[in-house]
Amino acid sequence: MYFKQVTVEGMGCLSYVIGCPQAGTACVVDPKRDVQDYIDIARKNDMRITHIFETHIHADHVSGNQELRSRTRADIYFLEGSPVEFEHKTVREGDIFEFGKASVKIMSTPGHTPFSMSLIVSDTARGTEPWMVLTGDCMFVGDVGRPDLAGQEMIDEQVGNLYHSLHKLGNLPESVEVFPAHGEGSLCGKGMSPKSSSTIGYEIRSNPVLSLDEKSFRQEFTRTFPERPRSFSHIIETNRKGAPLMERCPVTRDLSLAQVKSLSDKGATILDARNTAAFGGVHINGSINIGLAKQTANWIGMVIDPRADIIMVVDDEKHFDEMSINLHRIGYDNILGYLYGGIAAWQEAGYPISQLWQISAEKLREKLQRNHTNLLDVRTPAEWDGGHISQARHLPLTELLKEKPELPEDEEIIVTCGMGYRGNIAASYLQSRGFRHVHSLAGGMKAWINAGYEIK
Repeated sequence: MYFKQVTVEGMGCLSYVIGCPQAGTACVVDPKRDVQDYIDIARKNDMRITHIFETHIHADHVSGNQELRSRTRADIYFLEGSPVEFEHKTVREGDIFEFGKASVKIMSTPGHTPFSMSLIVSDTARGTEPWMVLTGDCMFVGDVGRPDLAGQEMIDEQVGNLYHSLHKLGNLPESVEVFPAHGEGSLCGKGMSPKSSSTIGYEIRSNPVLSLDEKSFRQEFTRTFPERPRSFSHIIETNRKGAPLMERCPVTRDLSLAQVKSLSDKGATILDARNTAAFGGVHINGSINIGLAKQTANWIGMVIDPRADIIMVVDDEKHFDEMSINLHRIGYDNILGYLYGGIAAWQEAGYPISQLWQISAEKLREKLQRNHTNLLDVRTPAEWDGGHISQARHLPLTELLKEKPELPEDEEIIVTCGMGYRGNIAASYLQSRGFRHVHSLAGGMKAWINAGYEIK
């Protein structure tokens, strides 16, 4: 039996290739949109991809099922009742699929979504008992799936389904290995382990959620969940209807200064993907700074409208290609291109520019001693509770992005976060909303603490 886990760093997406080189056949489970990895794996191991299994309709990333089917002619399988509108086949609880010596058995595990399933995998060359289970977004390593994505009107039903699905998985032998559809970095749970696999026995003993009785479980899972990015609804709808093939997405190209100026004036969003210092030195008026990092896709999903026409400011074409992959993975397909010549060409042409100065921890301390009051800390509540600057106002970035904050537009505003990345997102967003004197703390709270300054 062949088994391979494929990881998308930062987004925490985990997909799988299961097959048998001897029989020359394989399946892919929960594919990411850029599918070349699966093609390469199959070719290298002399296997043909014949089946594509989706454990559920995903909310955090656009599936590669359409792309993979177009290249392999494999059939796409969902649990019976799944509300997808494109051509697919359905499976039921107990259905078994064989790929040479690899056997896959379907288990219905609703709760994260109403039509979620898990895949129980056996290597029949070694025995008939289950070896591993692909749990989708039901059971994670150290966490479980969030049940709120189907809507508040279904939350009670979904919480009950999730509780019973988890205990259904818990009835598998303790030795069975657990391989979820997500790991650290995903917004489909609250606090997943950075480890990407576990066992049923270890999760039963160590995952605190699994020890709750049903009443306590319901109380825990009718509370708050991680902020749902504005991209989630768009992604769900895209996955329900079937994502367009990448070849049908708008052709990206290098854009002249005049083209960028014209498109920007018509409402295109300028995404500046450079680092915080470069953006702070000079940038195009109204642009949003989201640099290339592990969590890039998640923050784009929080800040930028999925329907937006996007122009990028990048360091080079390689940087543009990397950012484009991140955008396509969450269904942001209206990528018009990038500014040819970069910010230097824009500046030399005499077009309007802005700055977002980074101030040091020392300078911030001096300002606070002079009773500066507009200091925003955009970290999460847990980070804030772990220690903050006493004069700061707590406004989590997810809350700041919902509506224009009630702050004086003509006064100086300083933004801080953990290490500066989110602070620059917040500060550039404030600038784009009309706040004229915005700064970001260079290095964020890490710099403040390393400088030896007091926290509360």
